Amino acid sequence: MNESEIRMQIIQKLSEIETQEHVKILHAVESGSRAWGFASPDSDFDVRFIYLHEKDWYLKLNSQRDVIEYQLDDVYDINGWDLQKTLKLVYKSNPTVFEWSNSPIVYQTSELFQNLKPVINSYFSPKTGIYHYLSTAKHNYHAYCEKEQVKFKKYFYVLRPLLACYWIFENYTTPPMLFSDLRMLPQAQEIDTIIQHLLAIKTQTSELDTGKKIPELDSWIQQQFELVAQKAEALPNEKNKNWENLNSAFLQSFLS
Repeated sequence: MNESEIRMQIIQKLSEIETQEHVKILHAVESGSRAWGFASPDSDFDVRFIYLHEKDWYLKLNSQRDVIEYQLDDVYDINGWDLQKTLKLVYKSNPTVFEWSNSPIVYQTSELFQNLKPVINSYFSPKTGIYHYLSTAKHNYHAYCEKEQVKFKKYFYVLRPLLACYWIFENYTTPPMLFSDLRMLPQAQEIDTIIQHLLAIKTQTSELDTGKKIPELDSWIQQQFELVAQKAEALPNEKNKNWENLNSAFLQSFLS
């Protein structure tokens, strides 16, 4: 199937979820390497969605499951979060929510969610975001990039969150999803040349293709871990925002 046919199939699957789970999907996007702009030809489709139950579902005394995991195979990875869970994570400035909100690949959305976006974005915490992306970069580097043979795609799972940190330092806003938009690299030209070469390989080869680790890139990455940590530590602590706007937005969702 081509991507147009797959998109139609994804939209059909979202409709099936609404029917089977008795929910309304407010926003559904691509969240993985395709949304980041460095997918391999055989990359799967990481579909994420935010949904709303009927009002009575939220009034039950027993706790309810607030995640829907619909499909996970070689082609699709489809799951979503309930709106109440999502807004609780917004309060904590969870970067995943901001990424879903700002994905460049939108399968479907709603007026209700578009009205929520300004509220969601107002809860973004630069310091929280930087520590999240730095932790992600470190975890991915130690898990995947310290071997002699490295999957090419794993370098980007380190580079993208590192560059997201620098975006936040410069702009104090949520970083864009596309890797190309994050290319404000604080490094020598030879590092940028290596990254361009890796991009060309990544977009033309299998997800599983490997190559020898790149010492120059490894050295630069490790330097950035230190620099980002120092700059993050120097940022002022942020005051907790209140729940009022999120509570209001949640209640308003049942009046739309």
